[in-house]
Amino acid sequence: MAVFQAALINEIEKLYKKKKVLVAVLLSLAVIVIGQLAIVGVRSGLGLRGAGSLEFPMLVLSVFVNTVLPLFTALVAIDSFSGEFTQHTMRITLTRPVSRFKIFCAKITAIMLFILGALLLLLVFSVLAGLIFNTNSATLDSFSRTIFSYIVSLFPMLVLALGIVLLANIFKSGITVFFVSIIIFLTFKVLGLIFSQYSSILLTTQLDWYNLFLVNSFPFAKIVRQFLIMLGSGMMLFTTGFYLYDKKEF
Repeated sequence: MAVFQAALINEIEKLYKKKKVLVAVLLSLAVIVIGQLAIVGVRSGLGLRGAGSLEFPMLVLSVFVNTVLPLFTALVAIDSFSGEFTQHTMRITLTRPVSRFKIFCAKITAIMLFILGALLLLLVFSVLAGLIFNTNSATLDSFSRTIFSYIVSLFPMLVLALGIVLLANIFKSGITVFFVSIIIFLTFKVLGLIFSQYSSILLTTQLDWYNLFLVNSFPFAKIVRQFLIMLGSGMMLFTTGFYLYDKKEF
């Protein structure tokens, strides 16, 4: 366990030093500011109600998990694998007395912590922005639902990250992985619109999994089905990704 913790700390430090984390934070804040300004402008210019204090964080989450967060998750995952392959720094990592499985798990855990940190940061700032501009519509129930929605969004994003990690262990070039990831992501989006009856099995549709927890008639069976699909997909992607990583020669 101590060896894994050391490997994890090393991966977190490498992730922390990369500028992509800072850019992700700045873009997250930009999404909040632009979104709130747009809502204020609509409210004052057209006389519409706009979004309430805890409706605004959900609007931000909807945009964030379908645009900014997948993009930076891809960049972080690619840097953790393809970036180290290209820069030949993976050899240095593998010379340490740590098994490849623990190194692989440490990298995945660091990516997961990045996603969780981005979601929590977005939650805090979006809730603060919503409360500042509209303090009258917040309730304890809506606040708890908002927090829960942000937390459960971690799971489908992690499955997405595992898919990108798999691609990073198939292709050597990080640029190739990035563009292949974008093509697959957009293809799944289009397929979800064309074949809406089968969209629940597509990862891009699962990014909106949190919406199932917000409806009044709690769709327990659908939530469990989606969870099992994501769990199965995540297990297969993790296993295949590690197999390819373990067989690679550096």
